[in-house]
Amino acid sequence: MEKSIFRAYDIRGKYPSEIDGEVAFRIGRAIVEFLGKKNPNIVIGRDNRLSSLFLSKKLKQGILMQGGNVIDASLSTTPLLYFSVFHGEYDGGINITASHNPSYYNGFKIVREKAIPIGGKTGLEQIKELVTKGKFKKTLKGKELRKSFLKNYAEFIRSGFNFGKMKPFKIVIDTANAVPGIVISEVFKKTPFKIYPIFQKLIGSFPNHDPDPSIPKNLRKLQSQVIKRKANLGIAFDGDGDRIIFVNEKGSIIQADLILALISEILLKETKGCKILYDVRSSNIVKETIKKNKGVAIMGRVGHSFIKAKMRKENICFGGELSGHYYSKKHCFCEAPFFVLFKVLEYLSFTGKSFSETMNPFEKYYHSGEINFKVEDKKKKIKELEKKYKKGKISHLDGLRCDFDDWWFNVRPSNTEPFLRLVIEAKTKDLMEKKKKEIKESI
Repeated sequence: MEKSIFRAYDIRGKYPSEIDGEVAFRIGRAIVEFLGKKNPNIVIGRDNRLSSLFLSKKLKQGILMQGGNVIDASLSTTPLLYFSVFHGEYDGGINITASHNPSYYNGFKIVREKAIPIGGKTGLEQIKELVTKGKFKKTLKGKELRKSFLKNYAEFIRSGFNFGKMKPFKIVIDTANAVPGIVISEVFKKTPFKIYPIFQKLIGSFPNHDPDPSIPKNLRKLQSQVIKRKANLGIAFDGDGDRIIFVNEKGSIIQADLILALISEILLKETKGCKILYDVRSSNIVKETIKKNKGVAIMGRVGHSFIKAKMRKENICFGGELSGHYYSKKHCFCEAPFFVLFKVLEYLSFTGKSFSETMNPFEKYYHSGEINFKVEDKKKKIKELEKKYKKGKISHLDGLRCDFDDWWFNVRPSNTEPFLRLVIEAKTKDLMEKKKKEIKESI
């Protein structure tokens, strides 16, 4: 077993060279032992990768052998799995998925009761040790049942929205032949919207494009279909459905943190003074929008397990990341992509503005997006950059962030891939390009 499959947020690696049936079996046994409960009830979901069904069978065998009870939710997006655990009041849950990675990867996203994530420092290290040793206590075999949560999940997502007052918008939806394709038909029932799905059929090899909407080339078909259909907007999901990326009516990709700024403005008009979290890579417009609307702006580390822990601890009502993850207290502090979508559609219906007109006030700064570098000694490189830019306002919240009057940058080691990641933002395009070139040369 490759120990590197245990990451900061989840377990992930190549199949079958790094993750295989034996690893899945041991993980199943380890999770039961880690939870420390007699006959814990554990929900198992999976994406539609070619290896997911086999890994699901082996994972379930391990759980059952160790005395855990399995609730098999079958095909499931990660937010659906979280909903199942939280609202079913189960002891834990595992979604078999490698998220946005190519089809030859797979992995496991694990939560305990109330859909609280199990990350590196909150249990994955202990699970890793149990899996590595492969020695487990003997116990009575658990029981298995199958249950679908999709209908209840869709009803929960639609609750709180008055669709009778919303306009019949046309929406193009790219699910990349991945598991979100099973969710959209159910979720959009009883809504006035006309949806145009593309790549909805589940094909585990992802033949049309990888399920990673953060890569612009993966959105080309969505962009062209929005224009062709004269749609009001387009959306794309990643491989396990916990990220959503927007395209406006002109086919232009909207930066995810700008959507966070819009949602912040909407929510603060509804709930005065609430706390909203943004990640260390997000545009300054997010913080400015929250403060302008008399909210409490809180900067956080990148990564769902860190963000959810902070949101729970500080009772934060909403949060978001540059990657397209959005988190809501109403959704058990978990990812809520459809909540964000319906909030946007509700706002567009109320204002009568186009999507591009709505987002225009938030496009104040020039943002580089995330740039990746393969660097052997990441810590050394970060220290070099800190020394070079020591005149800026320094933060070590997540890697290194240096703020100056008219620009800032963040550089941090990836928690999921072998990269050093850089983000730069400036008040002018020329300054952003100049600093991008300067820091790229330094790295």
